[in-house]
Amino acid sequence: MADHLKSGSTSGPNTRLVSAGRRPADQFGFVNTPVYHGSTVLYSSADDLYANRNRYSYGRRHSPTIDALCDALTELEGAAGTVLAPSGLAAVTTAILAAVSAGDHMLVADSVYHPMRHFCDGVLKRFGVEVSYYDPLIGAGIAELMQPNTKAVFTESPGSQTFEVQDIPAIAGAAHARGALVLMDNTWATPLLFDALGHGVDLSIQAGTKYVSGHADVLIGSVSANAAAWPRLRDTHGDLGLTVGPDDIYLATRGLRTMGLRLERHHASGLAIARWLLERPEVRRVMHPGLEEDPGHAIWKRDFRGACGLFGIELEPVENARVRRFLDALALFGMGYSWGGYESLIVPFDISKSRSLPSVFEGPTLRIHIGLEDVADLTADLDRALAELRT
Repeated sequence: MADHLKSGSTSGPNTRLVSAGRRPADQFGFVNTPVYHGSTVLYSSADDLYANRNRYSYGRRHSPTIDALCDALTELEGAAGTVLAPSGLAAVTTAILAAVSAGDHMLVADSVYHPMRHFCDGVLKRFGVEVSYYDPLIGAGIAELMQPNTKAVFTESPGSQTFEVQDIPAIAGAAHARGALVLMDNTWATPLLFDALGHGVDLSIQAGTKYVSGHADVLIGSVSANAAAWPRLRDTHGDLGLTVGPDDIYLATRGLRTMGLRLERHHASGLAIARWLLERPEVRRVMHPGLEEDPGHAIWKRDFRGACGLFGIELEPVENARVRRFLDALALFGMGYSWGGYESLIVPFDISKSRSLPSVFEGPTLRIHIGLEDVADLTADLDRALAELRT
C-alpha cells in the first residue's frame, strides 16, 4: 500500500490501482518499485539469522518486487493475502490443491476453462479427489449435489467460451452451509468489475496474463484469499515452491496501474461490436452478458460493475471452408489463444468434446476479444470478412 493510502481507504478503483502496493519512501522516492533479481538474502548478524529477524529471507518467497504486486492485488480484492503463480492455470491448480485433499469431492462448473478440467480429470483423479461437473446455471440448486465429502465448489463466471453467468451469492450460500469453500476464476471481470470475495467467494483466481498485464507479453497468475482460506493457501503455495520471475512481476504491476482505463475501453468497444454483430444476418447468436437479450443479463447487471472485451458468437450454419475464408480475410483480428491484451483476437471453438452437458449450437462458434482499436475500423474489418460467408 502506498505511504499516503491508509488501510480501509474508500478511494475509487482507479485511485487504488495507481496507489496500492507502492512505497516510494522505501525506494528513495522512485515511483515504481525496482526489479529485485535475487535468491540469497543476507542477515546482518548471527542473532538476526537465528531469530529470523530479516524482512526477507529468500527470494522465492518474498521480495520488494513480489510484495508490490501482491499488496496491490490484496488491496483490490479486499483479501487477507495474495500469492503469485507462473501462469493462470498454475494459479487455478494452486487454489484447488489448497482446498481439497485425497478422498474429497469437488463440484466444478461444466463451463470452466478446459485445461483446468483436464487437471481435474487427470491429476486430481490420480490423487484420489472426486470431481463432478454441474450446470453453471444451477444457482442455489447446487445444494442438491453436495455430498458429505464435498469440500470445494469451483466457479467461473461468465463461463469460458460460452459466457454463462453464475449466481455466485446463491452458490456460495449453499456451499458454505455445507462447509465447502468456493473458488472462482475471476479473470473475465477482474476485481474491478466483480467483487468475488464480497459475493461469497473464498479463493479468487486471476490469470494476470490477461487484463492485469494488458500487453500480451507476460504469463502470470494470482490467487487471493479471505481470512479463513489464507493460511492454507499461503502454506500450499510455499510447499509447491512456486515463484514468478521478477521481470514478469514488474511488467504485470506496471500493467495493473492502467487496467481501469483499459477495461473502460474494452467494455464500451466490446458492447458496441456485440450489438453490431447482433444485427448481422450471418450471426445466429451473440453470447455477451452485457446485452439485454442475453440469458445472463439480469444476474450480470445485479452483480457486475461492467464487462470486458471478451464474448462469443454463433454463426448461422455454414460449411467450415467459408469460416476459414472469413478468418483469413480479417486484417485487424489476430488468431491466437489468449486475450486481455490491447489487440483484437478471434478463434473458433468447439465445446462438443469438453463439456458434460450436450452442445446447443447448430452453427460454427467463435470467441472474440475486442482490443483498443477504433470501433469503426473493427466493424469495417468484420464487415469485409463476413462477406466471405455469403460468397
